[in-house]
Amino acid sequence: MLGRAVRLLATLLLSVIVAVAVAWAAMAIWVDGPHQRVIAAPMAAGLVIVCIILAAIVRPLLRGLTVAIFPVIIVALWWTAIPASNTRDWTPEVARTARATFNGSRVTIENVRNFRYRSETDYDQRWETRTYDLDRIKGVDLFLSYWGPTEIAHTIVSWDFDDGQHLAISIETRKEKGESYSALRGFFRQYELYYVVADEHDLVGLRAKYRGEQVYLYRLRATAPQARALLIDYLHEVNQLADHPEWYNALTQNCTTTIRGHTQNIGVGGSLDWRLLANGHLDELLYERGQIDTSLPFADLRARSNITEKAKAAGDSPDFSARIRQGAPGISS
Repeated sequence: MLGRAVRLLATLLLSVIVAVAVAWAAMAIWVDGPHQRVIAAPMAAGLVIVCIILAAIVRPLLRGLTVAIFPVIIVALWWTAIPASNTRDWTPEVARTARATFNGSRVTIENVRNFRYRSETDYDQRWETRTYDLDRIKGVDLFLSYWGPTEIAHTIVSWDFDDGQHLAISIETRKEKGESYSALRGFFRQYELYYVVADEHDLVGLRAKYRGEQVYLYRLRATAPQARALLIDYLHEVNQLADHPEWYNALTQNCTTTIRGHTQNIGVGGSLDWRLLANGHLDELLYERGQIDTSLPFADLRARSNITEKAKAAGDSPDFSARIRQGAPGISS
């Protein structure tokens, strides 16, 4: 009796695993397979049919389910071999990749984006070369930008230097001309991973003023050495991507899970938490962990951290970064 119960449980569990795997493989063919849907659709359907037949005709059922997974493995091997590229017809805002050159404590970064916007789609392109002294880093900040559902936000990390400079880096998808973001396609191999290395006015001002997003700013409780190590780790990845492009993934390589990877690299990453995926609650998680200002009740902190109107009012001001930080909790003037 016990043996039958164990086999039944194993069969049910393996059935679920195979069903999920087959569904993923069919979607991978549909999304990342031949561009012609008239070809991709029959291929995806054919995979499902083959897996069902294998599971049905091979006995016992546990063996049939095991055999049915082999077509999925073939699809997975093909899918993981799809190469990312840096040579596509990119949209202008992601057309160039940044590159950092280190010389002692100083780092020179090529292709820092500093566009001047008249609207989200109308702008003057400005790619700059800037030099920063890593010894002058005094803090690191996190921006959360909400464009719709409050369960999900976009995250931007920015470094504060004591000479008044700020450097922001946003981890995004690198889109081709005529391409738009799809949440479903983001789980497959449709977008390259892209680090926007930019002026805060570009990244934050664009989202607050022209995209109509709600933007929040939090000073992270990190020491200057930790902030420095984090930036260096980011810039090493920037250089890596310039030479060896990688795929973005909405689950494993997104704007927040990738940040956690960088913090783990420098030894300060926290444990996994559901709010790393539902990252609209990331500030709540950081508050609970004492990684942002906790001198105020969380609701008050959040209200005072909303810098949307400040960013809109700052416009093209050269002191944009200073103005959005006025009165921000945890940030000394």
